[in-house]
Amino acid sequence: MKLQTMLIHAGDVQPRFAGAVTLPIFQSSTFEYEGQRKYEDVKYIRLNNTPNHVAVGKVLAAIEGAEAAVVTGSGMAAISSTLLALLKAGDHLLAQQGLYGGSHTFITDHLPDLGVSFDFINAAEPESWRAKLKSNTKAVLVETISNPLLQVLDHRRMVDFARAHGLVSIIDNTLASPINFRPPAFGYDLSVHSCTKYLNGHSDIVAGAVIGKAELVERVNRKAVHLGGCLDPHACFLLERGIKTLALRVRQHNENGQKMAEVLESHPKVARVIYPGLPSHPDHAIARELLDGFGGLLSFELKGAASAQRLIEHLRIPVHAPSLGGVESLITLPARTSHAGLDPQERRRLGISDGLIRLAIGIEAAEDLIEDMAQALGFA
Repeated sequence: MKLQTMLIHAGDVQPRFAGAVTLPIFQSSTFEYEGQRKYEDVKYIRLNNTPNHVAVGKVLAAIEGAEAAVVTGSGMAAISSTLLALLKAGDHLLAQQGLYGGSHTFITDHLPDLGVSFDFINAAEPESWRAKLKSNTKAVLVETISNPLLQVLDHRRMVDFARAHGLVSIIDNTLASPINFRPPAFGYDLSVHSCTKYLNGHSDIVAGAVIGKAELVERVNRKAVHLGGCLDPHACFLLERGIKTLALRVRQHNENGQKMAEVLESHPKVARVIYPGLPSHPDHAIARELLDGFGGLLSFELKGAASAQRLIEHLRIPVHAPSLGGVESLITLPARTSHAGLDPQERRRLGISDGLIRLAIGIEAAEDLIEDMAQALGFA
């Protein structure tokens, strides 16, 4: 089946329960014992294996072309469970510079407590990656499109690098979504998502997912189970429902993002716009080659005395709130939200200034969003 068809039907359960076209919500914490031999096979919400968990997992695996998938209680549950499942005391991790703030903080603040060391690599300099390798390096973590600086590395070179050195390759595919990029097709071992964002698309749940090779997904799920990182059945239901419209929504995010980026880049009050769909973006060529779309997230900075805060205060449509990937547009200053946990000097070193604005474009009419931005820039 084509991707758009799989989004709707890959999780179908046959025979349908009581003929219901939509899978019901199984709001039961436990299920009747059916002779299972392994504890992991006993149906129980915390084990991520109720009918709602299984159905949404099938959809996620299908749309990325992977062997298996499991959902978790949040995107951070997906990332932390993955790293904790694959790394132990004495191991070493390579991670991309400029990761999402939560991932960065987990690596820097918590992995050392467990005896796991790490080094950050510059994704734009593949020739420098080898120098950061150690004899105990076990895995590498990158993002399809980094947040909030929207860097796009050469994922083919990264997969080749990981394979050549026996590393488990992990990619956070949240910002691209499976519509714009499907990591298993490029050879990544595991793909993680904050399903809170594009996959659900309606800003009404928090969820995560780990997708990839079955043996690795099983290892991650065992860790998530013991850490309590499960997703409740109602959230599974909402996530599966949201996924059905993913192709339509992301298509509009892509279109709106491109239009807004082009308008902002030509505005006299805007100093720079960061969006992979613009020829001015340093990774534009590789993004065009690898991605099926550039997404709905862009960042920009204003010139001189223009105020990011005044701009945000005068916008009428975008909501001043964190997150991204919902049907509505959201706007924030990463230095105060997603990357507030980083040391100010570290933020500046990465290129995240106090005035950097992150705009997560929704699926409203592009003309309305552009008109609103124009009037707000008049007050900045």
